[in-house]
Amino acid sequence: MKRILFITLVAAFVLSACGAAATAAPDVYYDFAMPAGGAPMEAPAMPESVAQDSSRSSTGNVEGAAIDRLVIKNADLSIVVADVEARMQAIQSMAEEMGGRLVSSNVSQTFANNGAKVPQAVMVIRVPSEKLDEALKEIKAGVVEVQYETISSQDVTAEYVDLQSRLKNLEAAETQLARILEEAQNTEDVLNVFNQLTSIREQIEVVKGQIKYYEESAALSAVSVQVIAEETIQPIEIAGWKPQGVAREAIQDLIYFSQDFVDFLIRFVLYTLPTLILIGIPLYLAFLGVRAVYRRTRKPQAATTQTVEKPKAKK
Repeated sequence: MKRILFITLVAAFVLSACGAAATAAPDVYYDFAMPAGGAPMEAPAMPESVAQDSSRSSTGNVEGAAIDRLVIKNADLSIVVADVEARMQAIQSMAEEMGGRLVSSNVSQTFANNGAKVPQAVMVIRVPSEKLDEALKEIKAGVVEVQYETISSQDVTAEYVDLQSRLKNLEAAETQLARILEEAQNTEDVLNVFNQLTSIREQIEVVKGQIKYYEESAALSAVSVQVIAEETIQPIEIAGWKPQGVAREAIQDLIYFSQDFVDFLIRFVLYTLPTLILIGIPLYLAFLGVRAVYRRTRKPQAATTQTVEKPKAKK
């Protein structure tokens, strides 16, 4: 009984130390898989003042020690090119040459103003963060147009330091529980300590995953690139005339309306009208039958009424 009480008190002390460290950093779980065709997930933001305070508290007695800032940089841009497939291959090769990689690539079909099908792509690459500016210059080199470009930066130093501190406390708790497990002789004591040790090890794996996410995100910047074919932005040309501005938009709207109206007529003639005919003919025949029966039953009644009323008319 004394052994069980001793083990319980030691385990409670170890877990309370881990709980105090856990309050320094929120227990957030991150999905490290990159969604297809989408931008990478960003770490939660923290105000600058809170980040500084958290950095000081997490370093323990080592106050004023220099800490390398951990910054996550991402970029998002849209470019118009003459050859979509060639540009995609060039971007992928550039990322690999810089020590990065292709994360995802999605190619779809769209329509140009003349009705022709043209490819359109969205791809996500990762490049070393120190080479982000160089990569963006390479991506924009020789393009027809850059429609938009966004660069985001996020300092996650405070969160990273807190995770490191939490990992240290969890590993210390793991060591203490492992020693207690070696000395335990009672089966109940062994199971109790083993369950607590398993829980600690699970928390260690989660924290390590969070730390790895921050390190990889800071080391390799994510760049999301939308690649648009030049044909989709070409102005409409009618007998050598290229309307611009409002006139161009009005003509495009008219063309789109005409296409939709023709599609409606085709669908109405080939589908809607035959369906209405197939449904309407039986209904019309049924209506004629009901009307004929009604007229036949009404004529004898009218003749009887006239026969009864004729003597009254003579008087």
